Amino acid sequence: MARRYFGTDGVRGVYGEDLTPDLVEQLGKAATIWAGQGNVLVGRDTRSSGSELEQALARGIASAGGTAILAGVLPTPAVALLADDLGAVVSASHNPPEYNGVKLFDRDGRKLTDAQEEEIEALFDAAPTNGGTIEELENAGDAYVGHVVEHFGSDLSGLRIAVDCANGAMTGFAPRVFEELGADVHAVGVSPDGGNINAGCGATDLSLLSDTVREGSFQLGVAFDGDGDRMLAVDETGEPVDGDSILAVLAPALGVDLVVVTQMTNMGFHRLMGEHGIRVVTTPVGDRYVLEALRDLGGVLGGEQSGHIIWLRDHVTGDGLAAALLLCRALAGRPLSEATAAMTRYP
Repeated sequence: MARRYFGTDGVRGVYGEDLTPDLVEQLGKAATIWAGQGNVLVGRDTRSSGSELEQALARGIASAGGTAILAGVLPTPAVALLADDLGAVVSASHNPPEYNGVKLFDRDGRKLTDAQEEEIEALFDAAPTNGGTIEELENAGDAYVGHVVEHFGSDLSGLRIAVDCANGAMTGFAPRVFEELGADVHAVGVSPDGGNINAGCGATDLSLLSDTVREGSFQLGVAFDGDGDRMLAVDETGEPVDGDSILAVLAPALGVDLVVVTQMTNMGFHRLMGEHGIRVVTTPVGDRYVLEALRDLGGVLGGEQSGHIIWLRDHVTGDGLAAALLLCRALAGRPLSEATAAMTRYP
């Protein structure tokens, strides 16, 4: 059965047109039935439609006998890490503010397969059982921050870094983590108003970050997308650094013998990995396919040119903040331009 609502990364559309509160409520009900009720952790990004859709999703969860645990604004990787029986994120990721959507994660923090999404769609018309509850969870982000600092952090004393949070879900987290680790942080894209997520900032538009780094003489800059699962960078001259180049720095530094990328990855990356004796496996475009291949092959590092960087040691999914911290550690004091020069890019 072909999927009607799910796309490449959850259910997504323009709020009020393709994506309505009624549809999201149905999705919450169906997903909760599919998961066998239980606790569903719900996070969201900073879009103005997020609160209404969060409530609709919660009603659907409760109508199926589940417990909706509303955590407020949380990056997508935080929900994946902290998910109980099911995790749900109200977000349209890197898309413009008028879009929204819902991503789902299973109890292990994994994105659902096509087959699982088909099973959920088949339950859209199932009768509600009711009996569920809606609860609010305060300070859920503290557990996420603690995990990221413990497992991905390093001493960043002396580092001057610009951080662009895309007016999105990383606003309350990324600058805080870099400061906690000792960096001198200048944050931009940290004034979400519901209608400016990903607008002229973040990983989808590096111009603000590039200008900030050049004008402030920062050592590098990192940018996240609206829900925090992507990260791109700019070097000390303000030049953009994409996911291929970031992976090219990380793979040798992390000592892996396997890395999974997509069909979009530059040939220069493949050649550099060959020089290091690192096997490269290619998948279709989409971080979910990279994740599936890593788990099938027992690998831990993969990603996409677009900035999905996945490190599965002490994590369950791609995380822009974790990737940024790994990059800073891998540089070991080198300029980012020097580190990325090892990879020759081909047209």
